[in-house]
Amino acid sequence: MELLQFLRPNLEAMTRRGHSAAPWLGGRNLDLNALEKQLRVNAFGLRDLPLPGGGGTLFGAVPPQMFYRSWQLAPGARPARGATVIVGCNLGYGLNHVLTTHPALHAVAVVEPRPEMLALCLGMTDYRPFIEQGRLEFVAPDAQSIWEALGRQDLRFIHGAIHFRADMPSQQLGPEYARTASLVQKTVENVSIELATLRRMQDVMVGNEIGNFRAAFARGSIAPLQGAALGVAGLVVGAGPSLAELGPRLAPLAEGALTVTALQTLPAARALGITPDLCMAIDYSPGIVQVFDRLDRDWAANIPFIYSTKVRPEVVERYPGPAIPMWTLGGLATFLMRDREPVLDAGGNVSVALLRLLAWCGAARVTLVGQDFAWSGQRSHVAGHHAQLPVRAFDPERHMRLKNLAGEEIISTMSYITAQRDMEADIARLGIPVHNVYGGGLPLAGAEVLGPDEVAARGLLHSEPGALERFQAALHRAARPRPVPVFQPRARQWGASLRAVQKRLGKLYAKAGARQADIRQTLEQVLLFLKQDPLYTPYLYNEVIDLAGLARLSTGHAPGEFSQVRRILERALAKVREIDRALGADVPLRAA
Repeated sequence: MELLQFLRPNLEAMTRRGHSAAPWLGGRNLDLNALEKQLRVNAFGLRDLPLPGGGGTLFGAVPPQMFYRSWQLAPGARPARGATVIVGCNLGYGLNHVLTTHPALHAVAVVEPRPEMLALCLGMTDYRPFIEQGRLEFVAPDAQSIWEALGRQDLRFIHGAIHFRADMPSQQLGPEYARTASLVQKTVENVSIELATLRRMQDVMVGNEIGNFRAAFARGSIAPLQGAALGVAGLVVGAGPSLAELGPRLAPLAEGALTVTALQTLPAARALGITPDLCMAIDYSPGIVQVFDRLDRDWAANIPFIYSTKVRPEVVERYPGPAIPMWTLGGLATFLMRDREPVLDAGGNVSVALLRLLAWCGAARVTLVGQDFAWSGQRSHVAGHHAQLPVRAFDPERHMRLKNLAGEEIISTMSYITAQRDMEADIARLGIPVHNVYGGGLPLAGAEVLGPDEVAARGLLHSEPGALERFQAALHRAARPRPVPVFQPRARQWGASLRAVQKRLGKLYAKAGARQADIRQTLEQVLLFLKQDPLYTPYLYNEVIDLAGLARLSTGHAPGEFSQVRRILERALAKVREIDRALGADVPLRAA
């Protein structure tokens, strides 16, 4: 066991730091003596491992430096602000190359799908200094652990770059390396998209919540809807191209169902003879207002509108019918409303949000139609939807060619595929029967595929007697006004505190060369201050991210950096004042 002398101390350090790979590896019953006996010294004088089937060794033909010399960062890549994610650690040669050739601030995450290989790697090199610095993390090879580990690198996604490395020698060991590499690469892409969206849109989302705040309580709450759909058959109407054919065939069957759709789909539903019982919007972008250019306002006046408080206030004000607010995760709702109102996870797709709402309301079963998440030909939406274009050409930068259940080529996007995966996960998790009137798009695992005739024959759109009436009564109660909570304004105290710390930082930056540690410590204190109050924290997301980048990813604080800090603090105080004006005063916010 002398060759694997570092395994136990490395595992202990990983456990202290909460690495997901520690319990994953610790739960395996590995024969360490047998592992050690497999090691060889190859023709290059290096420790090596025989390949399965007796086909040589990992590095018998080519030494490690030939594989890893391409793992260099391009000039100007600001490596100290970035991170590298490695799939496959072999005996540590690739990992050790990154740790010794990249700057000390550069973070590294390792995903190894074979427990015996991770044990060999951890046994042969002392990684404790890197683990204890927080620079190196070993991640269990499952989707959740990978997602969480990459999420912790948010500053590096935003201020630097994430470099993905699939270890070529490891791929000789088995197909699990290619599968894991594909999972990690997709996760890197998804986290990158999510953080970029959050970075770009957080101010918009929370700004909309602030603009909607007082009016939302005057309009009501979805609280009476929880569990109110017992015995109800739900029908979720999507806006995929297949709705043009399938919608008219389902419309006559939908009288006994609770029919729900997106606000954006209302014009198309109207044209196809479908009158929903309610519609929903979660889209906070400006483009959603285009729906009013083609909406039949008299017809929509009788359709209740459930809206995320993150949508633009203009959308709510322009809607002709009753509008009921729905507080959704993220932004102000996550902390401020959790003890006052239901807070739902709406996800990033309105059909996903509608399915979750029906399940939360207690629906007995749900039928989906128009949920294509893809298209064939040149039309991505049913006619009447504001995103439907006369011609949509394939764009290799944004689109992907896939196959439907019939083996036909269809076109999709990453956002559609993400929504499809979210809906599949919900179907498995929610525990209610889900049927999909399939229209030739992406299939939905867990949803029974059927056609309109089968829906009719099996009575899937028939609710239990009285169930729809009970839900409609709850919907009426949901439109009643609620008391408006008000909060103690803090702008005056914040202003005094931020002016004081800004004065201190000005003096420190004037002598930056000698006061590096003091500057970093003070910036960390300011970060804690900005994150102290859940009333303001969501709106200060970008200011926190900007300041954290300066505090934690800087290789050296220079006097010119102080102007950036000053601008960040000015923006933060302006946002605090905006929230105070919108949310009122008198009642202190209870600590979260």
